[in-house]
Amino acid sequence: MTSTVAVIGLGAMGLPMATRLAERFEVRGFDIAAERVALAAESGVTAASSAAEAVADAEAVLVAVRTGGQLNDLLFGEGGLAQHLADGAVVILTSTVGTGGIGEIAERLAAHGAQLVDAPLSGGPVRAGEGDLLIVVGATPDALAIARPVLEQLASALTIVGDKPGDGQALKTVNQLLCGVHIAAAGEALALADALGLDREKTLAALTAGAANSFMLGNRGPRALQAYDEGGAEVLSRLDIFVKDMGIVGDAARRAHLSTPVAAAAEQLFLLGEAQGLGALDDSAVIRVVAPERLS
Repeated sequence: MTSTVAVIGLGAMGLPMATRLAERFEVRGFDIAAERVALAAESGVTAASSAAEAVADAEAVLVAVRTGGQLNDLLFGEGGLAQHLADGAVVILTSTVGTGGIGEIAERLAAHGAQLVDAPLSGGPVRAGEGDLLIVVGATPDALAIARPVLEQLASALTIVGDKPGDGQALKTVNQLLCGVHIAAAGEALALADALGLDREKTLAALTAGAANSFMLGNRGPRALQAYDEGGAEVLSRLDIFVKDMGIVGDAARRAHLSTPVAAAAEQLFLLGEAQGLGALDDSAVIRVVAPERLS
């Protein structure tokens, strides 16, 4: 039975997940930023002075990093976590890093007596703290049995998509294709409405009430309308995250020899946004790529 969970990476998602898990488990947290560790400690998470200390004797190790390179460095770099994991521990990968290399990571962890649970998630920091995430999982039945209590504490929708690591990343890649395209399309649509002289708020209300609606239009639309305000919209998901994720989509499509022209066009909008200095803004700021200034 899982009783101790280590959370490595206490950023925008890692911290609320650690806090949520601390309601049920003993949780040890570590981040390279000391202030994030201090915030976690205020929320019932035991502060660890190192990642190695955090994972000692932990049955489950939840990892919240940004890229596949960071994941490899964390596990197998100098002083990597793999050598400090408890025998039989599961490493729960919550990040979207793509399918490339996941099988090799699982094999290398197995050599250290650990198992990989591929569990990328969606939902944002607020929903993470409420246990309201969508999590898709690829894992062996044995690994899943250990990780399931942890995942169920975090998820309102837990979908087991396959029995091997990489399956979760594959489905998340498909998910991100749609999310990225929908965000970009919402920005273009609202920019067009602005260019045509329509009332932006009334336009958004009409669109979300009809067949043109999507989750991303309803969720990002109001924030896109704030993109021209001083400071822009509250940052709930950075634009440069979709630079990464749409790159993952493109890589996966090329490996599959599949043409994805709509996804490629959306990727270019996010890349342009990053080049224009919008990367740290909310991803709804992609509207400013097609319409740098408010037109009406």
